[in-house]
Amino acid sequence: MDASGRNLFSMLIKFLTERMFKHLRKWFVTHFFVHSRQRSRLVSKDGRCNIEFGNVDVQSRFIFFVDIWTTVLDLKWRYKMTVFITAFLGSWFLFGLLWYVVAYVHKDLPEFHPSDNHTPCVENINGMTSAFLFSLETQVTIGYGFRCVTEQCATAIFLLIFQSILGVIINSFMCGAILAKISRPKKRAKTITFSKNAVISKRGGKLCLLIRVANLRKSLLIGSHIYGKLLKTTVTPEGETIILDQININFVVDAGNENLFFISPLTIYHVIDHNSPFFHMAAETLSQQDFELVVFLDGTVESTSATCQVRTSYVPEEVLWGYRFVPIVSKTKEGKYRVDFHNFSKTVEVETPHCAMCLYNERDARSRMKKGYDNPNFILSEVDETDDTKM
Repeated sequence: MDASGRNLFSMLIKFLTERMFKHLRKWFVTHFFVHSRQRSRLVSKDGRCNIEFGNVDVQSRFIFFVDIWTTVLDLKWRYKMTVFITAFLGSWFLFGLLWYVVAYVHKDLPEFHPSDNHTPCVENINGMTSAFLFSLETQVTIGYGFRCVTEQCATAIFLLIFQSILGVIINSFMCGAILAKISRPKKRAKTITFSKNAVISKRGGKLCLLIRVANLRKSLLIGSHIYGKLLKTTVTPEGETIILDQININFVVDAGNENLFFISPLTIYHVIDHNSPFFHMAAETLSQQDFELVVFLDGTVESTSATCQVRTSYVPEEVLWGYRFVPIVSKTKEGKYRVDFHNFSKTVEVETPHCAMCLYNERDARSRMKKGYDNPNFILSEVDETDDTKM
């Protein structure tokens, strides 16, 4: 290889090396530096709240056991199943132990060598194992077979009645808790999805913050209502610092914000006017802001009539200024309406004022020009008057 070929080859190697290091540096910054400065958020994208309670006294913790029904419903499945199994096995073993005590006190066990004419309290209880089986058969009412209570002692009859009543209570509570856990409307909320990002662009001549929301089921949410809360740290005039101060954000669609016909994806928007907390923000300073926009959707499940709430949140990095959502609803040749969820969160860049104040100042200037106010082309010229009449 001659000198020119070697120089060309070395330049190619240098170019590829620079491109590779540039790509690696970009990947490193994206995956490490950006994630390291990721903002903490109160509400995750799937609606879970990132909050913990510290220094709760013992008396306050005891309140959770007073409201045992809600406590059991809020348990995770692994803990709920542990409680479920423990409740049944524990009650069977406890009453099995009591039946064994009854047989022991009445001397019904084989170790006491009862006579042939001896009538036991419970037939065929020979030890702890048979007492446990009798307790299980009594509580779940699956039939006794050859183990049964006799009329010999009142203690066994009372214990039989007490276990039967307590068994019904345990069955009702635990089966009801499992059924309520399965049918909770919280699972229905999983089929409501929000767009990954919020966008800011013009809509109807106004600067708006837009979010897309979709119902993945064909069944409706009745009486749906959508609203938002802006969470940020504020300092009062008295010098008090309020963390997670809440500001109401009104979201609407073209038909209002209540009783939504939520059969297809909707684009909800918040008008950025003088009363909006986004009014003094601009495209250049949006990423430097410290806030979290939490969006709520409340509704009633059509099939169960249970109310549910869906939540999501957006931090400044997830609000795109100067973009709008791609249309996703189309009509087929067969006359059906088709929703393409592949483009659900896709956005396109559009021409947008870089701040709301600029848009309103521009509109005010145009309105004044139409009324003739402050016309810069108007020039006042003075004319000297001469006296043409002479006496």
